[in-house]
Amino acid sequence: VPPPPPVVPATVGSLTLTSRLSHPYVPAGTSEVFATFDLSGAQVPGAQRSPVNLALVIDRSGSMSGYKLAQAKQAARHLIGLLNDQDRLAIIHYGSDVKSLPSLEATAANRERMFQYVDGIWDEGGTNIGAGLSAGRYQLSTAQRTYGVNRLILMSDGQPTEGLTADEELTRMARELRATGITLSAIGVGTDFNEDLMQAFAEYGAGAYGFLEDAAQLSTLFQKDLQQAGTTVARGVTMTFTLPPGTSLGEVLGYRASQSGNQVHVSLPDFSAGQLERVVVRLNVTGDSVGRTARVLDLKLAYTDLIRDAEVANEASLSAVVTNRHEEVLARQDREATVYAARARSAVNMQKAAEALSEGRKDEAKLYLQRNQALFDEASAVSGSAAVAADQAEQRAVMDEYDSAEGEEARRSLVKKSKVKALKSFGKLGSTY
Repeated sequence: VPPPPPVVPATVGSLTLTSRLSHPYVPAGTSEVFATFDLSGAQVPGAQRSPVNLALVIDRSGSMSGYKLAQAKQAARHLIGLLNDQDRLAIIHYGSDVKSLPSLEATAANRERMFQYVDGIWDEGGTNIGAGLSAGRYQLSTAQRTYGVNRLILMSDGQPTEGLTADEELTRMARELRATGITLSAIGVGTDFNEDLMQAFAEYGAGAYGFLEDAAQLSTLFQKDLQQAGTTVARGVTMTFTLPPGTSLGEVLGYRASQSGNQVHVSLPDFSAGQLERVVVRLNVTGDSVGRTARVLDLKLAYTDLIRDAEVANEASLSAVVTNRHEEVLARQDREATVYAARARSAVNMQKAAEALSEGRKDEAKLYLQRNQALFDEASAVSGSAAVAADQAEQRAVMDEYDSAEGEEARRSLVKKSKVKALKSFGKLGSTY
């Protein structure tokens, strides 16, 4: 039986999908297989950034006083300077209460008003993130129908202390934003904010998440998010996996997934031009008939193509040959898919290490990291040492950081850095800053 192609590229519309299977040959019986899916936004050479409808929501609670608020204001001024007459911007700042400069077209005269408004922001109060999000949503809604891209950029350095404070209530707001066509990017500054909540904002809001230990980098992230928003090529991106008889879901690594019967649904962020995201799925595959091809997984990718202003559906199917020769299973492994799977599996351990460290269990955290060295050693045997050399070096560097982390501030910083590394290892490459 000829082997099925291990790589299945497909381009219909503004996204390119490349599907791989870690094991194009599977043993008789049940075995673990990883399916990997690379999605990339189309490059649009010479295209201008599209006009954007933005709401910038800035934390000005008491903990932002001094250096951090000064850098946030400087970053806001930088963002204003990047806008053109066709863009719109609302500026919202929140502490215990919320104050806003209503959404304005970014004409030269209005940009001067925006600069003056930013200069007048001063720190005070608690952290009412929910009120900031509500105000941002309202300001965006005033011109939402006339813009193809509507984006809310949230910045915070702390935990929600006033108004809505429960994660479930706040993430519901992010889901509601997405349902109305508004994307949400979340940027955490310093070491005191709730990184899990900010990551959830970005995931449910189809935007990006960024962690900055130093607020001096805010200008760079605001600029990056503006560019990403203004070059959006696909929105409302969803993947639906159909599991044929003989295949069961292990997990979708690093993404929230919902399963109904034999179908698994995963929502992805909006895609900008050139943006790459990767999804890795662990499957249990049962091969019954030696010498025959078994269907492993069917996929439907659906989204709104903003280049053509059309709804697009892309389909792919992955299959494997069932064999009773163990050496053939090993020899036929897909190198790239094996490395991608090792990275996603290492991200699970990285997250567990971060959680253990956050609770003061450093020795337990290091045990999780040691498992990653073994994962990449296994991948090296399939793909060659060069393919995972950078991964192994990074794992050693992280282990050194865990060894040397002393004091609460250092631990909190390392926890947040580790979780960012995990997101990227899962495959959230373009949506993690």
